[in-house]
Amino acid sequence: MIRRLAIRQLSEEREESLSPYAVKSRLSRGRVRDEEPCPIRTAFQRDRDRIIHSKAFRRLKHKTQVFIAPLGDHYATRLTHTLEVSQIGRTIARALNLNEDLTEAIALGHDLGHTPFGHVGEDVLNELYSPGFRHNEQSLRVVDLLENDGRGLNLTIEVKDGILNHSKSGSDVLGDRWGKADTLEGDIVKMADIIAYINHDIGDAIRAGIITERDLPLDGVRTLGISHSQRINTMVGDIIDSSWAASGYDKMEIEKPKITMSSGILDATNVLREFLFARVYHMKAAEEESEKAREVVCRLYEYFTKHEDGLPSEYLTYSDDTERRVVDYIAGMTDQYAQRVATGL
Repeated sequence: MIRRLAIRQLSEEREESLSPYAVKSRLSRGRVRDEEPCPIRTAFQRDRDRIIHSKAFRRLKHKTQVFIAPLGDHYATRLTHTLEVSQIGRTIARALNLNEDLTEAIALGHDLGHTPFGHVGEDVLNELYSPGFRHNEQSLRVVDLLENDGRGLNLTIEVKDGILNHSKSGSDVLGDRWGKADTLEGDIVKMADIIAYINHDIGDAIRAGIITERDLPLDGVRTLGISHSQRINTMVGDIIDSSWAASGYDKMEIEKPKITMSSGILDATNVLREFLFARVYHMKAAEEESEKAREVVCRLYEYFTKHEDGLPSEYLTYSDDTERRVVDYIAGMTDQYAQRVATGL
């Protein structure tokens, strides 16, 4: 036991060489419920593992990213998206001498509250549920309450803040409504999320025949690159260069540096993002599969708000409000499960 305790302490000591702007795990603001530290893992490593072993994380493999029920094997799912965000975020965090474990935990947990059928499902629940629905808030609810038979995962405050604040609220990248996390590691995940979805959604749209490479706006690809890997390398490298003060290597006196992009790369990134909304997302939302998905979510919501006794028993303990219980149940469904349940009603 003494030897194992030394493992965590050695990891915490290594974190002392991180940037002065990095969050050190031993200085975490803690958890809602106090726990004995793990003898082997730091607090953020423990959070990462709890997320990976959660039921909500496993279900991401059967949740839509953009393309609902695609026939091919190579389309992004919510799980592959999450893994790409984690990889990109860890690369940036390591390069900037920030806490890679914290970044990874936030990235792996950021989409746990996403609905079935991607943003179509989220939009429908937001319309039906009067208080509104946002997947980042639901992700926090998953780790705070819904997982582990109503006990939640009891994650650290820093990881929960990053999960809650990863969403961009419809803003352009670094736009007026962009918002910020309390940690630079959380801000890294916001940027990694954008990089991941822009690039895998372009690939999926080309794979589906919705667009071709020639359709991509010249202002975007001339700056970022024509291929998937070129664009990611350009974006990641630019964030590292533009955010270098966060590394602490230059020992400059800065109150709090920013995770940012240069103006040229930022403009090109927003060009591609706007292109996807105009040529892919809005078109997909009008397709037959999306309409079927809307009908499934509406049918589930209407039925269970009138037949609360049909909910699994555990959902009756999560809230005193019927609609809240129904939203929790539907948001946790995979695409296939939602279709099966709706068919059986």
